[in-house]
Amino acid sequence: MEIGSFLELDLRDTGELFNGSEVCRLNLNRAGIYHCCRLLNVNKVLLPYYECFTVRNFLLGKGFKVDYYHIDKDFMPLDISQDDDTAIVFVNYFGLMSTEHMLSLIEGYKNVIIDNAQSLFAKPINGVYNVYSPRKFVGVPDGCYVVGPDAVRFSDEYDQDLSSETAGFLLQRIEVGCNSAYQYRQLNEKRIDMSNISRMSILSRAILKNAPYDYIKNKRFENFNLASDLYSSMNKINPHIYFDDNCVPFVYPLVVEKSDMVDLLSKEKIYTGRWWNYLLKETDSTSFEYYLSSYMIPIPIDQRYGKNEIEYVYNIINKYLTNRV
Repeated sequence: MEIGSFLELDLRDTGELFNGSEVCRLNLNRAGIYHCCRLLNVNKVLLPYYECFTVRNFLLGKGFKVDYYHIDKDFMPLDISQDDDTAIVFVNYFGLMSTEHMLSLIEGYKNVIIDNAQSLFAKPINGVYNVYSPRKFVGVPDGCYVVGPDAVRFSDEYDQDLSSETAGFLLQRIEVGCNSAYQYRQLNEKRIDMSNISRMSILSRAILKNAPYDYIKNKRFENFNLASDLYSSMNKINPHIYFDDNCVPFVYPLVVEKSDMVDLLSKEKIYTGRWWNYLLKETDSTSFEYYLSSYMIPIPIDQRYGKNEIEYVYNIINKYLTNRV
């Protein structure tokens, strides 16, 4: 027990998003998928090509065999063949896949893991493992939830993550902005990249117990609808195929066939990045994954923004598409 001295951050427990005996709190989404594979007692994992390479690399580093499947333009799996000793990962892309769609997607498969890294608010599906990455929705230095049957098994074997030494970027962004804080954020990313599976840090859990979840949900939903109205005529994909009122989007996935748009936006201090460019070397140029990696722009729609910011980004993109520069 410690009494006295300086005051710490005053974080109260106003409610955590996931609780109960079927919830395991870990440090990283990739570690969560590995944990699911241990729970399922498999030695091989079937991943979609359109998935972050860190998941693949983590599993390979743990001795799992990894195979892949393609998706079509409607994000549906192509030509899947699954063995008994193989887990299969389905991704809730952009947080736009309804529960009804995910239920139909997993029907007929065994050893199912749903990667909800892009869909923190998706309802866990019973009987399978659901993996969440809260740090994509809330400012935390680490964090992952695994929800499913006996999810806490093996968790006592893992060390406790300690994130406070590299969490300063969260405070620095408030005071000095994204550009100035980015190098410190990268120190945290480097720490994470070197991390083994561990239990969620006490700091991250304390923050996640205090996040304004209703506000986050409502703002993201509202911003997505604003973006949808603006971009519908220019977007080369349809983000609403499986979308319903219970979806809470991660980003607005805009596909425009202008390969330098991400760089142009960065010059305007609009930071979107390009997801998984490594697929340009690992997939055929005729594949949907190649097309998405070439042209998909993840437009920010998170709770920091509103109508003014959504319209501002749209006007910049429209300017470059119509050559009004």
